[in-house]
Amino acid sequence: MFPFRDENPTVLTPYVTVGFIAINVLVWVLVQGAGFSDQLARSVCELGLIPGELLGRVPAGERVPLAPGVMCVVRADPQYLTVLTSMFLHGGWFHLIGNMVFFWVFGNNIEDAMGHGRFVVFYLLCGAAAAATQVAISPSSAIPMVGASGAISGVLGAYLLLYPRVRVHTLIFLGLFVTTVALPAYVMLGYWIVLQLVGGLPALAGMESGGVAFWAHIGGFGAGMILISLFVKRENIERRPARAYGYREWRP
Repeated sequence: MFPFRDENPTVLTPYVTVGFIAINVLVWVLVQGAGFSDQLARSVCELGLIPGELLGRVPAGERVPLAPGVMCVVRADPQYLTVLTSMFLHGGWFHLIGNMVFFWVFGNNIEDAMGHGRFVVFYLLCGAAAAATQVAISPSSAIPMVGASGAISGVLGAYLLLYPRVRVHTLIFLGLFVTTVALPAYVMLGYWIVLQLVGGLPALAGMESGGVAFWAHIGGFGAGMILISLFVKRENIERRPARAYGYREWRP
């Protein structure tokens, strides 16, 4: 299932949501070469978060295969800034586009509920919580972790609590056949988090999970559900046309 819009109008202009999308796109083009040069591999190696490097679990100088003919070299000193920089990197066009579409569908409503400044802090904290969860689950991993999906997962967790009954229009892929359906947010997001939990099970047994940081998604989602009560503004919620759009009143 792939969401493309919701029935959930906003009051505030989503400057932060648009700004973060713009930053991700600019980083993809200017720093990562839009995936068409060796800038992509170099950026992932240098700016991606490597759990084993961050915790000193992987020997300095170890060469880690990233792609055919491409090696990342583990650095001696922990690169703490990669917790931040990794949030704005992506591994490919589909990775970037998928994340940005999810963020646009759900992010503008969470920004509307918090206000611009709070939303910036909330987003970055969810991204940091996502990274911390993945590092805790795979502390010796030498594979770089990149992507905005951990922070965006926090937005999804917040959305699930705030607007569980809002209808989300979603693409459904049935082989070669594609259709659309409008589902309550709790169905669409509940299905999504179940997929992450199932995908994350191999990591609990010490196995790699196909290059997807499922536990970053789970950690970000949980952080969003926890932090929403600290960041939401009651007055922002109360001014929205809640009963006209089918979501319950949420009391922070």
